[in-house]
Amino acid sequence: MKAMYAAFLATAVIAVGAWYTLGEIGFSASDRSTGNAVRLDDG
Repeated sequence: MKAMYAAFLATAVIAVGAWYTLGEIGFSASDRSTGNAVRLDDG
C-alpha cells in the first residue's frame, strides 16, 4: 500500500512539474499550434 501511495505522489509531482516547466519554456499546446492563420484567445 505504501508503494502505491508513493507512486501516486510521484505521478502528481511529475505531472505538475512538467505542466509548469513546459509552460515556462513556451512549449505549451497553444504556443506550438499557433501560426499566421491561427487565432487563439490570449486568456
